[in-house]
Amino acid sequence: QVQLVESGGGSVQSGGSLKLSCAASGVISTSHRIAWFRQAPGKEREAGASIYTDGSTYYVDSVKGRFTISRDSAKNTVYLQMNSLSLEAPAMYYCAGRREPHLGSWYGPSKYDFWGQGTQVTVSS
Repeated sequence: QVQLVESGGGSVQSGGSLKLSCAASGVISTSHRIAWFRQAPGKEREAGASIYTDGSTYYVDSVKGRFTISRDSAKNTVYLQMNSLSLEAPAMYYCAGRREPHLGSWYGPSKYDFWGQGTQVTVSS
C-alpha cells in the first residue's frame, strides 16, 4: 500500500521561502511520477511541479524560477523548495503520485492515484 505524507508547511512572510517534503512508503512502481499541487479554499487543485523517476522535472509557468522540485531516492522523499512566495490566500499543498507511463497530462489532478493529506502554507505581508 502506498502512503504519501507531506510536511514542512507553515507561515511565512511574502518573499520568503519554505521547503515542503513528501515522504513515500510502499512502492508506486518502478516508473512513477510525483507532483505537488496547491489548493486554496473554494478553488480547484492546481499543479505546481512534478518529478519523474529519471529525475526529469516539470513546472507550471507561474512557479518557474521560484520553485524547485527534487528527490532523495534513498529516503523515498520528494521536496518542493519554494522561494519568493507571493502574498496570497492560505492554501493546502498536496503531493500526489501515479504510475508511469501514463497518457494523461502531468498537471491534471484526476490523473493521480495516490495523495497525501496535505500541509498548509500561509503567506502573509
